[in-house]
Amino acid sequence: MASNYASLVKEAVQLLDNFRASRQCLDDFTEDAMKDLQDMDMLQRKFILDVVSGCVEQKKLLDVVINAFYGQHVKSVSRGERSQFVVICYLATFLLDDLGLQCFSSIVKSLDIKKMHMFLGFFFSNLTTWIQDEWNNIYDAAFVEKHWIGPLLRWRPEIDILMDQLAVKISQGNLLKKAATKTTEPQEFALTKPKPRPLPMPELIPQQKKCKPVPSSTYKAPKEMQIIEENKQKNHQKAQELLYGANIKQFRCGNPQKSEHTKRVMSKIEEDLDSRLKPNSFHSRGAPSSNKAVSYPIKLNNAAILRKEALYKRWVEEEVQRIERLVQGERDPSSFLQWQKEMREKDLQEQLPKIERRHLEACISEQEAALARKRIMERNQKAAQLKKEETAQLMQRYAEKRLQEEKEIRDLVQQVADGHKNSKAAKEKLQKLKQSIVKEVSEQNQELLRQALEEAEAEMSRKFEVIREIHCVESLPRMKFKKFDDTDTVGHELLGEMSLYETKERLARLKNKQQAEQEEKRKLILEEKQKQKQQLMEKLDAISFHSSALAQATAIRKAERKAEKEFIQQVVAQDETVLALKKMLEEKKQERQKLKQTESKVKAPEQTGGHTGTQSQASVKSWEELEQSLTRLVENFS
Repeated sequence: MASNYASLVKEAVQLLDNFRASRQCLDDFTEDAMKDLQDMDMLQRKFILDVVSGCVEQKKLLDVVINAFYGQHVKSVSRGERSQFVVICYLATFLLDDLGLQCFSSIVKSLDIKKMHMFLGFFFSNLTTWIQDEWNNIYDAAFVEKHWIGPLLRWRPEIDILMDQLAVKISQGNLLKKAATKTTEPQEFALTKPKPRPLPMPELIPQQKKCKPVPSSTYKAPKEMQIIEENKQKNHQKAQELLYGANIKQFRCGNPQKSEHTKRVMSKIEEDLDSRLKPNSFHSRGAPSSNKAVSYPIKLNNAAILRKEALYKRWVEEEVQRIERLVQGERDPSSFLQWQKEMREKDLQEQLPKIERRHLEACISEQEAALARKRIMERNQKAAQLKKEETAQLMQRYAEKRLQEEKEIRDLVQQVADGHKNSKAAKEKLQKLKQSIVKEVSEQNQELLRQALEEAEAEMSRKFEVIREIHCVESLPRMKFKKFDDTDTVGHELLGEMSLYETKERLARLKNKQQAEQEEKRKLILEEKQKQKQQLMEKLDAISFHSSALAQATAIRKAERKAEKEFIQQVVAQDETVLALKKMLEEKKQERQKLKQTESKVKAPEQTGGHTGTQSQASVKSWEELEQSLTRLVENFS
């Protein structure tokens, strides 16, 4: 069976060589290949087609390994053997668990042993380094680790044994080749035999230029794709942030609440009205209901009116059909709906106390966590206070030490400054001499530039004068008189020739005719619009009737739901466990308030003890000022 697999792999390599992805479709190619392989067994045919289709589908993954292998072994491997390495890489990565080591080793040994040893060594030595990184760029890292890298690492010891066997076979083949070569046997020197004719000198083969090596950029993905991906991720993140902000913030156009300014103006207007109507103040009225629904008038367009009319018609037809079915003897589902409603109420009565308990337990745990955080903060503050005092003492010692060092450095700098005074005087003399030379040269250059500028201005004024004269000549008027009669024809002697006056008359009549036709069309359009408007008004009346009926039904349903909610809230409020949890929550809140009061009392004496911190800060500032003055002295004397 193992040798059979080797022949099947060779057949798959041939099919993969014949496949061209740019010209052929994979499905059509597999159908043609299935017709050619009809003589084989069904399982063998299935194995060959699965291997070929798998190599084509996983081409991106396999090309990572094969391209890098050819990049390292360009001279020892030919391009015609690419399909062979692709199939071996596919079998090792995806089908090694199904085939087993025996079948896989027989397949490898049936091919070129030296090249297979080279390829397997390259593949398994770089598996966990850059190959895994490249595969992670194509697929998810966890998926690659679980399905491909992990199984291959489990097979690594058996593959090492197979590679040792291949290495032994390669060494044996080399020994056999050496043994097969014939050894030279010495012959006696014969004087009588003539010397053979010397061979002609071979012609020198011209040395060709070395081909340029393939640049490393061909095996790397372009940077532009990476930049595009980064920009995509940034834009996607920005869009998500904008969406999140838009979802959190309330839209201004949809905010029904009034601004503070409008509320103030409205309150003033109401006060003025109340002050004017003081005589009628004894007729008091109740407060208006706060839960009135603000209904703004909405103007419907034609399409919306037609849609609503069709919707209400469909509802009416369904209601009529329901009544007809009830008349014919169909059962009324109201009893089932009533039972369903009762069951929902029961479920709510059971679930709401549980939800309330969970909420109260969460609040209690939050209060306990806050108390624990307060205790930890107090501990940390004490430790930080001790640390600050220690650092202040250390900084004071360090500042005293730096002051002493600075005094020593000042003495040294004063000694060096005396030696630098003489060299400074010589430098100042040289600088003054250079400045006088530069001043003389700049004066000469300014004189030459002034002369050149005067010559250029004279030439420019002459050219402007010539141009002005030319413009004056061109601006003189040219007197041309020509009489024109609009009633005469041009005289081309054509059949439809007309004068200008006649063409104007005809065009005017044609325009009047077109205006009359347009007015008739407008009248027809206005009549049709009035008819459509009348029909729409009738439809709007029907829609308002239906909508009022629906509003009454919804109001009844809301009242029923409100009564149900009130009843359920009463049941939840009477639960004993909920009452106990509320009591516990109040105790935790009181304990937290007591802690806050104790903290406020403790903070007052801490403020008096803040003088030590200011002393340490003053010492640090003095040390920094001394260091800055030292750097300035060194820069001046250098």
